[in-house]
Amino acid sequence: MASSFSSGQANAEEKSEFRNKKPKPENRDESELLTVPDGWKEPAFSKEDNPRGLLEESSFATLFPKYREAYLKECWPLVQKALNEHHINATLDLIEGSMTVCTTKKTFDPYIIIRARDLIKLLARSVSFEQAVRILQDDVACDIIKIGSLVRNKERFVKRRQRLIGPKGSTLKALELLTNCYIMVQGNTVSAIGPFSGLKEVRKVVLDTMKNIHPIYNIKTLMIKRELAKDSELRSQSWERFLPQFKHKNVNKRKEPKKKTVKKEYTPFPPPQPESQIDKELASGEYFLKASQKKRQKMEAIKAKQAEALSKRQEERNKAFIPPKEKPVVKPKEASTENKIDVAAIKEKVKKAKNKKLGALSAEEVKLKMETDEKKKKKKK
Repeated sequence: MASSFSSGQANAEEKSEFRNKKPKPENRDESELLTVPDGWKEPAFSKEDNPRGLLEESSFATLFPKYREAYLKECWPLVQKALNEHHINATLDLIEGSMTVCTTKKTFDPYIIIRARDLIKLLARSVSFEQAVRILQDDVACDIIKIGSLVRNKERFVKRRQRLIGPKGSTLKALELLTNCYIMVQGNTVSAIGPFSGLKEVRKVVLDTMKNIHPIYNIKTLMIKRELAKDSELRSQSWERFLPQFKHKNVNKRKEPKKKTVKKEYTPFPPPQPESQIDKELASGEYFLKASQKKRQKMEAIKAKQAEALSKRQEERNKAFIPPKEKPVVKPKEASTENKIDVAAIKEKVKKAKNKKLGALSAEEVKLKMETDEKKKKKKK
């Protein structure tokens, strides 16, 4: 008994020593431990990982709009074929307008039903089957962002949604290239399919756009981040010094108001009371006239106005019959005697030209030539 007790005590001490022993830390950099090695991929989930299958049957259903009925009817055989590979049943109810997916006894992957649910959600949100079927892959996820309730004003919402798409879809295409995600803007939702890191960026850009922050700012930061990620030295460092800091400026286009109100000088006295109609009549003497006289005066004033208007109208009509002023006739100028051509001088010039040979030098030019030749000969001597 004593020997067995002693041996047991010794084993207990050995175990306690083994527990207290800590593994020696390896000489590795923190950046190496934190980063995922290039080309590493998580092994796929196979039937060997879950040979007994699932205990309970689970199902999901989603409604789709009427305009998607024709497309879903065409592509439903392809949807069923894609889901049957993962042992998932899919049913399309055109009367109720719903799609349903449910697991079977052969289903071994517990998460595939969630991916099948995302597939029918994307199909309901106008995503094409070719893009939506990618959600069944392990390294692909999706995010359906609801933007309908973010902006109250309908016109403002449409404007900001169009800003997200950009002219001819250029902004959306740039966002797709930077995040490696497929983005579909439809109605009150934005559907995105791609890696988790890209979906995070897409959500941020979409929500910022709805908050009246232009997507070009976020696209610029994404481009800088993409270039910085290529450098292995900067992986463990902070990137804040490289990223642009955009300040929000609410500057009014119109600095001065359209209507300037000039404050009057303060006076303790109230403004003078305006004259009433009776006061005006008393001043002009009209107040003391009889009713018949007042009536006659009014009629005369009306007739005077009518006569004035008639005369103006008549003048405007008569303007068409007034002939335009004709320009005075300009008489042709007589040839001036001063500028007469001298025929005798021209004849003399012609005679001189005939006597002179073509290409021959004049008398003055010949004399100059002779003088230059003589000077040259003297210099040589």
